[in-house]
Amino acid sequence: MRHIIETRHLKIFVAVYKSQSFTKASELLHTSQPTVSEHIRNLESRLDCKLFDRLGRSIMPTPQAEVLYPKALAILEDLKKLEDEVNFAGDMIAGELCIGASTIPGAYILPSLAAKFKETYPAVSFEIKIADSQQIINKIVEHKLLLGIVGAKLPSKKVDYIPFIEDELILVSSIDRDLAPKISVKTLLTQPFLFREDGSGTRRNVESLLGQKNIRLNQLNTSAILGSSTAIKEAIKADLGISILSKCAVQDELDCGLLKQVHVEGLSLKRAFYIVTAQRRTLPNHYKIFLNSLLRDVTL
Repeated sequence: MRHIIETRHLKIFVAVYKSQSFTKASELLHTSQPTVSEHIRNLESRLDCKLFDRLGRSIMPTPQAEVLYPKALAILEDLKKLEDEVNFAGDMIAGELCIGASTIPGAYILPSLAAKFKETYPAVSFEIKIADSQQIINKIVEHKLLLGIVGAKLPSKKVDYIPFIEDELILVSSIDRDLAPKISVKTLLTQPFLFREDGSGTRRNVESLLGQKNIRLNQLNTSAILGSSTAIKEAIKADLGISILSKCAVQDELDCGLLKQVHVEGLSLKRAFYIVTAQRRTLPNHYKIFLNSLLRDVTL
């Protein structure tokens, strides 16, 4: 090849390919759209081919781009591994750990684990991306994330699940609602109920656990569907309804007397969180060390 392909050209190409947009790629890379366009033009010139068809406001990868993309990923990953190995050889673990997490582990479990890890490896920085379990798993399948922690084990042949920690789900009510400390399933069905959105690991687990008692979600008296555990907690405080939530998400409110736990006869609500990785991806060294610390310190 007559010209040298620069690493930054490959990084920008990968960002454009993933986002299918010059503008979105520039936002991800914190640079300007003209700069992204210029790098792509330079790369096309060096390869003597067109990589993206410009279709008005959208772009489409060409067959040449389809060939280049996995090769570019492999090159960039090899370079990252080389950096990690050099750091490791110098007894230095550094770099960003971008971890995907569903709401409960992302908000209530990972922050303390990250802080503990940074005590040992202060040169490591964290970014925790919070979304529902389905979205996190999709991002790992699409190679947009390397590591995730989710509250539901969803079918996929492209990821590995490692059982992590056990979580207790509890029925929660406002302190003003006239409910006994222990109620029957029949009473449960009469109460206004608050749900998480589709795709939420908590919702899937609630559906599965209630199904063991032959209770379908459509039998419950739906009061509202909300997009986060925080929103549901506030709705419970306002006495909009009751809901089943992770105990670690409401522990502070229970301790302060802002909410109360209600037991349901014959219903035990337990679930596991899972660490998720892509089957064919090799984790960089600092990710491996963080994963090993999770498995060593907090496992089922």
